[in-house]
Amino acid sequence: MRKKPEVRFRKANPKRVGAAGAPPPEGGAGEPDGRRIGRVLGLLEKAYPDAECALHHRNPLQLLVATILSAQCTDARVNLVTPALFRAFPDARAFAEADPGEVERLIRSCGYFRQKAKSIHACCRALAEEHGGEVPRTREELTRLAGVGRKTANVILNEAFGVPAVAVDTHVLRTSNRLGWVRTQDPLKVELELLEMTPRRWWGRVTLLLIHHGRRCCTARKPRCGACSVLAACPYGRKETAPSSA
Repeated sequence: MRKKPEVRFRKANPKRVGAAGAPPPEGGAGEPDGRRIGRVLGLLEKAYPDAECALHHRNPLQLLVATILSAQCTDARVNLVTPALFRAFPDARAFAEADPGEVERLIRSCGYFRQKAKSIHACCRALAEEHGGEVPRTREELTRLAGVGRKTANVILNEAFGVPAVAVDTHVLRTSNRLGWVRTQDPLKVELELLEMTPRRWWGRVTLLLIHHGRRCCTARKPRCGACSVLAACPYGRKETAPSSA
């Protein structure tokens, strides 16, 4: 029998499956990517109906500042810091004109506080001077702001403006690879492949669902595969829970 060629990073491949040698996921190896991913996301939606952005905010500016603070810091810690920060500086102009030392004092516990204070100041000065104090609604404009990369821009677009976008963090990267949806550690490739394969109706939810799954079940160390709601569709989980042949 002629050996089938290995397929790597091919997009829109209707027969792509999980890890090599793993049994076909529930639904059959020939199930189109979009239908298979949509089915898994539906199960995750039932498992995590409370999946929402963990950063507390009331408007796009607060979400933008909170996301900048969240780099190398837990969301829980950011949420402890931002109430006092937002009371002291209620808008972009206030941040732009703030005493850097005062901002640093308020965000010190978030880590890298000096660099984050500089980013917030430069970002908000640009908002005040170039955008009328408002957070822009396009990825191109957002990524020109200090402290804002593609992931942060996608978070703002999705959460603040309802523009479907996939923000790839460490949880999305890990879970999408373990599920066999992608085979790369490159965040941009993961984002683009997920957008291509995921049904459009799930674009606004895929990030949050994978993040919650990564935090609560599919953890980096000691994932709870035996309790996973999508085990039948996960090559990694089936391998981890398979009976030992020894």
